[in-house]
Amino acid sequence: MGETHSRGETHAARRRRLAALAAGRDAGAVLVTRLVNIRYLTGLDSSRAALLVPADGPAVLATDGRYAGLAAEVCPELPVIVDRQVAQALVARAAEDGHGRVGFEAHDMTVEEHAALLEKAAVELVPLGHLVEELRMVKDEAEIALLREACAITDRAFEAVLPEIRAGVTERAVAVALERAMVDFGAERPAFASIIASGPNGVVPHHHPGGRELQAGDLVTMDFGALYGGYHADMTRTVAIGEPAGWQRDLYDLVHRAQRAAIGAARPGADTKDVDAAARDVIKDAGHGEAFPHGLGHGVGLEIHEAPLMGYDKTGKLTDRVPITAEPGVYLTGRGGVRIEDTLVVRADGPELLTTTTKDLLVL
Repeated sequence: MGETHSRGETHAARRRRLAALAAGRDAGAVLVTRLVNIRYLTGLDSSRAALLVPADGPAVLATDGRYAGLAAEVCPELPVIVDRQVAQALVARAAEDGHGRVGFEAHDMTVEEHAALLEKAAVELVPLGHLVEELRMVKDEAEIALLREACAITDRAFEAVLPEIRAGVTERAVAVALERAMVDFGAERPAFASIIASGPNGVVPHHHPGGRELQAGDLVTMDFGALYGGYHADMTRTVAIGEPAGWQRDLYDLVHRAQRAAIGAARPGADTKDVDAAARDVIKDAGHGEAFPHGLGHGVGLEIHEAPLMGYDKTGKLTDRVPITAEPGVYLTGRGGVRIEDTLVVRADGPELLTTTTKDLLVL
């Protein structure tokens, strides 16, 4: 009972912060329709729900009959409207309660859904931006504990599967082994579809593992993570099959140095583009700037990719208790690629690495 009460207080505090933001934007209420944001604000994980958060007054949840019992169990403090047209039901409720201006998540709602809402109730719908995503960016220590366990499961799975990574094994077999190990160690499921890219396939950052067999002389990039308690881990390691060539060691050392520079720059107050630049400049100075085509990393939490996004064209600042990834990579056409990635938490006294597997080049 105490744990349920504590979770309820956590969700209530999040709703209060959202209500304050709504009041500051001159909205009488916020209609939340993104399911991941509803989970963050209520604890309810469902495929159909909406949440009305007034600037002043109690929130109201709407879901359909499949989830009514779960909603009563997970968030008993909230009144629940049972209706398949969840957003329409809540907009009608907002009109009844006198909320003339209702903020909504324009990045989630289709034009058709928006038109249907306007037909049903006499309220003004105003886009309020990514308010809940902004709240979600800074994690509380309970969230970080879930991320830490997701990352620990990821580390353990990699260690368990290492003996199976050898010449003659297919990329797909490695992916299946990693995903099975993560579930065996307590993951709900993989956090995303695992990437296993061997040899020449390593030049594709998001290569889909296929039937190619690992060969002596390959670099093999493995990008994977566990989902635990709704929170996503993300780790990448690149290993060598057999003794690596000199250029492979040099490439690996370059990416490793770039990642160390980025992690060292990931402190509260840092501009996200400057953290990206810390890694990108190392790679540029080595003559491989064009071979690092993606951003340095991204936030992680209830989604595998969430705010903040870190790239040369991104804006924003890091703050305390923001989990991010640092994942520089260099991809040489016709030869192979290297990417090294950790999940870490920005802290005032220095970053806390949540993925702790060695980053020394492993020769298998």
